[in-house]
Amino acid sequence: MKDTHVIIMAGGVGTRFWPFSRTNFPKQFHDVLGTGKTLLQQTVDRFEGVCPVENIYIVTSQEYKDLIKEQIPALKDEQILLEPNRRNTAPCIAYACYKIAARNPDANVIVAPADHIILNEDVFRDTVRIALGAARNEDILVTLGIQPTRPDTGYGYIQYIPDKLTVKKVKSFTEKPHLELALQFLDSGDFLWNAGIFIWNVNSFKVALRQFLPDIAEIFEEGNPHYYSESEESFIGKAYQHCGSISIDNGIMEKADNVHVVLSSFGWSDLGTWKSLYEVSDKDENRNVTEGNLILHNTENSIIKMPSDKLVVINGLDGFIVAEYDGVLMICKKEDEQKVKEFVAEAKDLDAKYV
Repeated sequence: MKDTHVIIMAGGVGTRFWPFSRTNFPKQFHDVLGTGKTLLQQTVDRFEGVCPVENIYIVTSQEYKDLIKEQIPALKDEQILLEPNRRNTAPCIAYACYKIAARNPDANVIVAPADHIILNEDVFRDTVRIALGAARNEDILVTLGIQPTRPDTGYGYIQYIPDKLTVKKVKSFTEKPHLELALQFLDSGDFLWNAGIFIWNVNSFKVALRQFLPDIAEIFEEGNPHYYSESEESFIGKAYQHCGSISIDNGIMEKADNVHVVLSSFGWSDLGTWKSLYEVSDKDENRNVTEGNLILHNTENSIIKMPSDKLVVINGLDGFIVAEYDGVLMICKKEDEQKVKEFVAEAKDLDAKYV
């Protein structure tokens, strides 16, 4: 396990989960499912037995350092990587991989978001170990692909080459498809949801980064004298001024010819939206997901998340999101949840404190 490292990406704001997820307190720091642990804490915990805690690195924005130290007190400051600006996932992952490699040139790395739900963590750990075994022995980039259960248009898809191998070669990536295409993907049987979880050896990653994103590779290679030193923060502040904003999927995974996938089924959701939270949550006899001090009449198929310090009475709703947090109340049809980003933009125009 000493060569296994985990990179947890925890810098996002989670706009689609507004008003619950806010700039000063994003969803990864909330106990979304009422388990007694935040999404970030659950993410760290699920790597127990896969990676020692001293090999876990969290990449986040500077404003969340104190939240992370409070929620994951076992981490040292050097394990919390602070981005001065949001530049999507490629610079975030490159920073963490180059820092890890500076201390352990043979490191094998698992990259995972901080805000996913995984219901069967034992199966998840077994799947990760399969991917680690492959990445340790071959010059490949591995991702986890989720066996799809419906033609979801909110996920990216991975097409693989069917064979008898456990770790299969990837044929193509497709961004969020329209419904007709998603149905075709489901029917074909060789498409998976892209979970955004990656496993590789740092040397394989560096080779791919130099080939497809050479500017970013050059930036973080220059950091080798600075990682784990007092000058790291200053170096990173300057480095991010020269980083473009690009995802690891667009920058590397969709272009490299050594990408492989492990077929996975461990109760996964990226928890990107209110609808995804509704789908993974326990429901009452009226198919409602509820939290708060509530009186409900003739209300069904809804998700209602209210603070407990007030009584809320609802009558006659079907298929709604009702959510209040920190001075903002949103009432919206579940089917219109894509409008949440519009609501956020309008709220920001009124007052930045609302977002």
